[in-house]
Amino acid sequence: MARSRSSRVSGGAASPPASERDRLVDATLRLIAQEGWRRLSMAAIAAEADLPILSLYREFRAKPAILAAFYRRIDEAVLAAPVEAEAGERPRDRVFDLLMRRFDALRPYRAALEVLARELPSDPLSALALGTRLLCSIGWMLDTAGIATQGLGGVLAVKLTAGIYLATVRVWLRDETPDLAPTMAALDRRLRSVERWFRPARRPRQGETAAPA
Repeated sequence: MARSRSSRVSGGAASPPASERDRLVDATLRLIAQEGWRRLSMAAIAAEADLPILSLYREFRAKPAILAAFYRRIDEAVLAAPVEAEAGERPRDRVFDLLMRRFDALRPYRAALEVLARELPSDPLSALALGTRLLCSIGWMLDTAGIATQGLGGVLAVKLTAGIYLATVRVWLRDETPDLAPTMAALDRRLRSVERWFRPARRPRQGETAAPA
């Protein structure tokens, strides 16, 4: 079993007032949980956020863009703290920690995510856009874990990990245990099956400039 969750997302000082962008994302997630995704209108989102629709137009041109901003919020929560190295750990252990951080960050939005899991498959354009955004998120997590994401092997590692994440989401959505033990067990089992693709990333030598992503 991979190491226990030692790097959880935790609360800190009081947050500053939410920006209009955050208010719109939060309003969208509330409405998804209450009314679903397919029939959700941009006007309803603006009204729920108590903002003029022009503010919504300036921030987001379509509903998938709002969900992409939500993904970015979760990415930032996951990447906010460094991955704590432990003696004898494997790259798989670091990926496990980062993905469990992601589930912790997603917990407040679970009701909306349950709806999206049901309804997004019937909206292929939105699903495709969000699938591309998820691959970007997974790439950042693998890179943070010191795993190569470039070249054929790196691209395959990202796609395999994204598939594992999506499969584990289905377990997580049904997991009512306080410690998420079933989710952790499913994630660990699946990561073990693909860890041979987790190759160390090449780090720039001293004085060498890293190539742009």
